[in-house]
Amino acid sequence: MGEPVKTHCPYCALQCGMEIGPALDIRPRTDIPANASGALCQKGWTAGELLTSGERLTSPLLHGEPVEWDVALDHVAHRLSAIRAEHGPDAVAVFGGGGLTNEKAYTLGKFARVALGTSQIDYNGRFCMSSAAAASTRAFGLDRGMPFPITDLAGADVVLLAGGNVAETMPPFVRHLDGPRLIVIDPRRSSTARLAWLHLQPTPGTDLALALGLLHLVVAEALVDEEYVAARTTGFEEVRTSLSEWWPERVERITGVPVHQMRQAVRALAAAGNAYVLTGRGAEQQSKGTDTVSAFINLALALGLPGRAGSGYGCVTGQGNGQGGREHGQKADQLPGYRRIDDPAAREHVAAVWGVPAGSLPGPGRSAYELLDALGTPDGPRALLLFGSNPVISAPAAEHVAGRIGALDLLVVCDFVMSETAALADVVLPVTQWAEESGTMTNLEGRVLLRRRATAPPDGVRSDLDVIAGLAGRLGHRFASDPAEVFDELRRASAGGPADYSGITYERIAAENGVFWPCPEPGHPGTPRPFLDRFAHPDGRARFVPVRHRPAAEEPDEDYPVYLSTGRVLAHYQSGAQTRRIAALVRAAPEPFVELHPDLAERLEIAAGDVVRVTSRRGEAKAVARISDAIRRDTVFMPFHWEGANRLTNPALDPTSRMPEFKVCAVRVERDS
Repeated sequence: MGEPVKTHCPYCALQCGMEIGPALDIRPRTDIPANASGALCQKGWTAGELLTSGERLTSPLLHGEPVEWDVALDHVAHRLSAIRAEHGPDAVAVFGGGGLTNEKAYTLGKFARVALGTSQIDYNGRFCMSSAAAASTRAFGLDRGMPFPITDLAGADVVLLAGGNVAETMPPFVRHLDGPRLIVIDPRRSSTARLAWLHLQPTPGTDLALALGLLHLVVAEALVDEEYVAARTTGFEEVRTSLSEWWPERVERITGVPVHQMRQAVRALAAAGNAYVLTGRGAEQQSKGTDTVSAFINLALALGLPGRAGSGYGCVTGQGNGQGGREHGQKADQLPGYRRIDDPAAREHVAAVWGVPAGSLPGPGRSAYELLDALGTPDGPRALLLFGSNPVISAPAAEHVAGRIGALDLLVVCDFVMSETAALADVVLPVTQWAEESGTMTNLEGRVLLRRRATAPPDGVRSDLDVIAGLAGRLGHRFASDPAEVFDELRRASAGGPADYSGITYERIAAENGVFWPCPEPGHPGTPRPFLDRFAHPDGRARFVPVRHRPAAEEPDEDYPVYLSTGRVLAHYQSGAQTRRIAALVRAAPEPFVELHPDLAERLEIAAGDVVRVTSRRGEAKAVARISDAIRRDTVFMPFHWEGANRLTNPALDPTSRMPEFKVCAVRVERDS
């Protein structure tokens, strides 16, 4: 019998360490800080079942019929060439995922820009961390989601978590919150909120007003760390002046959060020796998500937290490689190393690594939803290559997105099962899963980790890197398909960029159980806390950013009188393409539901277990009613792991991050006849 292989969980951005035995049995590792206590969640414990799922695809499908790999790849390459020749390179688009390894994300970006010559590439991470990334970049000059090791949290006195439910989305995270007083901001009394010392329950879409109200109180009660603000920041006076209209009683009227709770939160944070402010999707997935995160960063800066050992601000990244996935080129506006694609020096550097003229690289393309919305239109892409995503379930206004996908001349999907999006494809290419290939992931701390191949894939299955290399070769380009070779090229391409991986090797990752970027040379120790001495702006100072609250893009009215908010449940992950195929997880959470407050349910004559129809301006969905006083009276909640919830959500976009407003829209709720 072989030895267990050390690797990492296929799900969230904790990237918990695990070992896979010869029989594909899972055991937790204790040498990875994210889950050093030996914890795994239910998803992690059952991850081995994915590898032997009876729903695995093992042959390429062309118009639903099995074909040989050469036939499938020849067909795709021929159609791509024909569409490009007739309509231009931007008629072909690429859509990636935040669960792809760094090697895949890097190769996908290179493939789009070099082999296809298209600007039309983005990824589903745009739906997750983009608002926090934009806010962090303008405040600190760098987006490192959590710019400190997760183990630092245990030493805090207070942690404020705005819009996150880590007890269900990444349960081992909670073990790092055993010590601090926890303040949770969430319209629901979620599993995480139940653990909190203080739960602030705002009206959906009012997190920005609440953050402004908290900062108003910090100023009014003379709790600003004036010495820190003077020494390490710029722009506070403009922010201080702008706070005059956000007095606490007004904020209570807007948010529904009592003034005395706001005062409790502010005084606890200010009195703490060490404190952290963290944001999650609830604060970020709004049409003003970037400004909302900026407001929470302003709060943290006023209290003197970021860039101080034992304190700080961080974004709780969601997808497994949500951090690395946005650093190496599958995002519409970026090149490897977290470089901007419109930066001439960045273009020259990366083009030299790729062996092409800088002028041949396209400019920025459409963001994720804008890309999906343009599919099949006269000026939009006519072909789409899709890797590691299932937008028919996960995109906002999902029914509209499915229609746009259906208007394409060519849809190619790489997946391991027949997802809802793959079912619409002209060509489906069966690819390896997490334990059947090696590659690196960058977790929520910015720690680069190594996933190791633990088992051979089924016959007939190839890796995404093999698929891309095969297509590139047919289009006249040589691409590496060996992950280690790709990573070495990624290191060169990232050298000198904000996310510099050039000093990181597979050997170092294995020896050190992960290396923090930036790591600009082989002897560099890595950077677990990048802001201790200075922030990444040229003057070394963090920026306060003045922001103003504005309503959600869609507020309840007579026709759609209730707020809808969406989120996750413990047993499932993302669009459910993986977890809905694991028996134990399906037993734990077999179906979607609509959570209603008892008072709302009584008014609508809905009882627990009734089938409920929820309708928005974009579509309708049906699910079983759950009655709970954990939700506000004016709000219903639906999980998004099944088809339905995202038929309702609003694609209104944040003007900076282009994040859709998943977390709040107006709906009508009624018992289904």
